[in-house]
Amino acid sequence: MNERQTEYFRRKLISWKNELLDETRDTIEGLQESTRNIPDVADRASEETDRAIELRTRDRQRKLVAKINAALRRIDEGEYGYCEVTGEPISLKRLDARPIATMSLEAQERHERREKVHRDD
Repeated sequence: MNERQTEYFRRKLISWKNELLDETRDTIEGLQESTRNIPDVADRASEETDRAIELRTRDRQRKLVAKINAALRRIDEGEYGYCEVTGEPISLKRLDARPIATMSLEAQERHERREKVHRDD
């Protein structure tokens, strides 16, 4: 991967991370503002369900930010774009679709097949 491509992915990852962090800030502010006493039980249950879903989404995004940070670290260390299993380059098309990918498509498919076999036992 050349320097221009590496910089493209660095910018893409940083932009994605900033979007996620902005959404997280908005969620926190929204949750702080919406802590109100709702007398109707059904309305309160509905709002609590919405909050739980929002918090689950934010937790997934927190994990995604950690993966983005790991990808940025790999860029800094010169390891970005290489499969952690085979050491082969990950296709640019795959990285563009999933910039946090750590395995080539073939290695990922093998991993998922093994995981499915063990899960079915």
